[in-house]
Amino acid sequence: YVFAAIDAGCAAVRVNPGNIRQFDDQVGAIARAAEDAGIPIRIGVNAGSLDKRLLHKHGGVTPEALVESALWECSLFEEHGYTDLKISVKHHDPVVMIEAYRKLAGRCDYPLHLGVTEAGPRFQGTVKSAVAFGALLAEGIGDTIRVSLSAPPVEEVKVGTQILEALGLRPRGLDIVSCPSCGRAQVDVHTLAERVTAALEGFPVPLRVAVMGCVVNGPGEAREADIGVAAGNGKGQIFVKGEVIRTVPESKIVETLLAEAARIAEEMGVEVEA
Repeated sequence: YVFAAIDAGCAAVRVNPGNIRQFDDQVGAIARAAEDAGIPIRIGVNAGSLDKRLLHKHGGVTPEALVESALWECSLFEEHGYTDLKISVKHHDPVVMIEAYRKLAGRCDYPLHLGVTEAGPRFQGTVKSAVAFGALLAEGIGDTIRVSLSAPPVEEVKVGTQILEALGLRPRGLDIVSCPSCGRAQVDVHTLAERVTAALEGFPVPLRVAVMGCVVNGPGEAREADIGVAAGNGKGQIFVKGEVIRTVPESKIVETLLAEAARIAEEMGVEVEA
């Protein structure tokens, strides 16, 4: 399959220590094929690929065992002069995963591919991925990422994009700043924030939008955003670039914000479809 992937023009291939042990006589041929094609190989280690000797040595699937397995497989390719490698040491537990990548980063200079494997359903997997990626990327560890969710692949891409945007590692798109539910809220902030998010999904220019539900923190947060609303008592103050431009009925908040967002985009020379 590795040779077939290379012949098919794949941009990179991944090999697993659990598989390569069965074909160790082919390592040299794989290295030559990848080098001739000018593509990298990812050494992908996870709990299911660890050699029994490493499990016994380290007392289970530990960060140390994952790192030793990855570096051992790298050495097989290094013996053939091939070093266009990147490494992943994925684990379903963010604590184990974080420690493994920290140790790996201290022992090699290869690019590292981050992943929490089998992270779980959408909500749980998103939390695990955000915790693990956030900790490592904030330390400068990690070159590529893969979010693994029991959800449609497009959701994995969305979560990964949001993580990178939150860390400032990717240009921000739509950034919704909204307050939690509290005793001061005079509007259903949860529903309003969801409606604003849905209305602006895929908006062609980056925007920070504040959706606030009271007059305590609302005006201040709204002033910091590109556009925003401080809502309550059946109406909302609409802010644009820090200035109150009008007050509208609650039923008109979403359409007013959308109209102001479109106006900002047009001022930037970006056409917005109706």
